[in-house]
Amino acid sequence: MTTRLAIVTGRIVAWAMRRSGLGGGTALPGLIALRLAPDLLTTLARKLSSGAVVIAGTNGKTTTARLLAESLRASGLHVVHNRSGSNLPRGIAATFLEATDWLGRLDGDIAVLEVDEFALPAVVRAVKPRMLVLLNLFRDQLDRYGELETIARTWRRALDELLPDATVVVNADDPILAELTAGFQERRWTFGLEDPAVALPTLPHAADWRLCPRCGASLEYERVFLGHLGRYRCRACALARPAPTVVARTVRQEPAGLALDVDWGNRTFAVRSQLSGVYNAYNLVAAMSAGFALGLAPETLVPALAEVPAAFGRQERVRLAGRELTLLLIKNPTGFNEAIRLLVSTKRHCPVLIVINDLDADGRDVSWLWDVDLEALRVLSVPVSTGGIRSGEIALRLAYAGIEPCGRYPGVVEALDRWLATLPPDGCGWVLATYTAMLELRRELARRGVAGEFWAQ
Repeated sequence: MTTRLAIVTGRIVAWAMRRSGLGGGTALPGLIALRLAPDLLTTLARKLSSGAVVIAGTNGKTTTARLLAESLRASGLHVVHNRSGSNLPRGIAATFLEATDWLGRLDGDIAVLEVDEFALPAVVRAVKPRMLVLLNLFRDQLDRYGELETIARTWRRALDELLPDATVVVNADDPILAELTAGFQERRWTFGLEDPAVALPTLPHAADWRLCPRCGASLEYERVFLGHLGRYRCRACALARPAPTVVARTVRQEPAGLALDVDWGNRTFAVRSQLSGVYNAYNLVAAMSAGFALGLAPETLVPALAEVPAAFGRQERVRLAGRELTLLLIKNPTGFNEAIRLLVSTKRHCPVLIVINDLDADGRDVSWLWDVDLEALRVLSVPVSTGGIRSGEIALRLAYAGIEPCGRYPGVVEALDRWLATLPPDGCGWVLATYTAMLELRRELARRGVAGEFWAQ
């Protein structure tokens, strides 16, 4: 009876929110339902005939979850997926409510759930997933998460909550995660990159991890692909990057998106994607590893990946006032550095707007901006402007990087409009924004009819 009350109440709240234009009902209905029935997630997850897949990582979980969910749909399964990116327990509960009818019947065979780093143990305990996918660990929201060691301890608790037959899919190129999951050898799938053509010349100065997670000695890198991800070994102990189960042998950036040659066993697959950037190469091989481990046929999985567009704010393109804008979410040094790397690699000489907020969901501490390699933007020789609550902070950081901002605008929507007016007709522009700034931009773009509501995409 309590569960039925929670479902009915949550669905009514979600309906009312959407009907009144107060939002997509991606969190509040779940929060209320969990107050009424604290075991709601466990109850509904039990109804999944093919179980649940939980995906966690500092960067890439929204995109990886979408890639995997769409691949599973292509195989004919009904998928419960928090596609809005609402990844705390209340958001996951709201996702299950949306897939449940008024009588409590769940329309879903399998769930694909991206989960917040700190919420991982609780969600694993509640939904008892058949698979846990771990993408990466980077410094993010220091005032909330603390240093990487804190998150690693939290994830160890999540691993302890797994069922004995659960599969772990992990990024072999992340030394923290490789060591964290070393005890799961018999039920662990690993993924990574191999292509030296996309390797960085050195470990970035802002790399979050340089020491062996096992013995504390310095790690030695043969190749670095992104942040502290790459081919590594410890100088003092036996720790080394494990051979990936699924590996991208070549990674090419083409005009239409990424082209990968991916090895699994004795087979090689030519993978195409609408997405761009080395970080999305990792997301693609993560989704492929999870798909193969779940038993998806390559003939279904590979074509499905090619059809998946960018998630909201993740290389999403919109046309506004005759200009084509590309939206990129930035939230930590590694993600920002990779966004800059993408801008430089695509050679699209479009003006740039960087919008920085410091609300709770962004992290109040914006000192991380000083670890971003903004100097790399100079090679583009394009106008760079700033906006958001911390417009002044990023403008100062740009000045220290030798880039004089062309405009410094207050707010988010006002910054967009004033910057947009400086772009030539039929021109292009890059918009790099932190989480709450991106949400505000997306709401405004939806209001103007040039993009759908982010929670409905």
